[in-house]
Amino acid sequence: MIHNFDFYSPTEVLFGKETQKDTGKYVKKYNGHNILIVYGSDRIVKNGLLEEITSSLKNENITYHLLNGIVPNPQLGKVYEGIDLGKREKIDFLLAIGGGSVIDTAKAIAYGLAEPENDVWELFEHQRKAKACLPVASVLTIAAAGSETSMGAVITNEKNEEKRAYDDDLARPKFAIMNPELTLNLPDFQTECGATDIMMHTMERYFTNGGNMELTDAIAEGLLRTVKENALLLHHDPQNYDARAEVMWAGSLSHNNLTGCGNDGGDFATHMLEHEVSGMFNVTHGAGLAAIWPSWARYVYKNDLARFVKFAKNVMGVQEQGTDEEIALAGIDKMVEFYHSIGMPANFAELGIHPSETQIMEMAQSCSNATGGHKGSAKVLYYDDMVQIYKMANQEI
Repeated sequence: MIHNFDFYSPTEVLFGKETQKDTGKYVKKYNGHNILIVYGSDRIVKNGLLEEITSSLKNENITYHLLNGIVPNPQLGKVYEGIDLGKREKIDFLLAIGGGSVIDTAKAIAYGLAEPENDVWELFEHQRKAKACLPVASVLTIAAAGSETSMGAVITNEKNEEKRAYDDDLARPKFAIMNPELTLNLPDFQTECGATDIMMHTMERYFTNGGNMELTDAIAEGLLRTVKENALLLHHDPQNYDARAEVMWAGSLSHNNLTGCGNDGGDFATHMLEHEVSGMFNVTHGAGLAAIWPSWARYVYKNDLARFVKFAKNVMGVQEQGTDEEIALAGIDKMVEFYHSIGMPANFAELGIHPSETQIMEMAQSCSNATGGHKGSAKVLYYDDMVQIYKMANQEI
């Protein structure tokens, strides 16, 4: 059965070479006057990107302030710092220069500034819903999270190691400037973690037991094949602009919910399981996803066998030989081979972590709490299921 859906993707995308030079014009177009620029490392200072962007802002008489030091698995403390700065400077617009961590931080700050009387962490704990959000935009420097066009944000509370997501259309960015040239010098590990995250955003929506559209499936399968091919190409030829462009555009399409139209909203259990891993061990999100997915897939595939067979044949190129179960398992094995071919882990040992029994129980309990006791569409997972998947990932396969 095809589900009703409401597809909303209002972000204007400016894609291509040297597009960052138009940042000021677009901030002005969306009524930014006194903005907070949020970014991570000094890499954008050293390579001249920050200067290019601030010059374009000056040309439009836009005032700006800076907040740097955003880290992977972005922290709540930095969000609070940005909110305090925004209040002092009367900020009216957030511009993120970076990837998902920076954009998510900007979204969280924007929520906090729009409702300064409330603690923004209450949103991520799902204690209330946002009523307002300042406008957010981005200049993308890594293809990964898709936050540049999505409704989502993920923040880590470093005090209790909780990593939580909050989704709301209020935070969808006004525009995204996407120049693949800005990703040419990324380390291979970051590139491939990004590609893994992009594919996972699509796979989370693909593996469902709740209705699907053939057209949506075709889009999802084409996106997955495209990222798989270009991720492998970039592993050996990182300066390939066309491959960078393909992956960057796929990142946005993977998480603006285009590949979820007509289904039940998707599975997203792998993401929730990984949030606990990166919250506890501070691993890179994409690598964490790769380390968990094979165990999740082997645990749930019998409950969603037709989808796993379709994935094996249409995405992984498995020949139609043997039983459906054999074809499904061959597709999972092919995915593991792909992860290894781009330097990604496929279990916890390869990720470089070795959770104790107690830590596994803690992660499962935290994941269960964060999801209201259960999560999943391919197979609905409860606490005991989460424990088993963590244990499977903790064994070298």
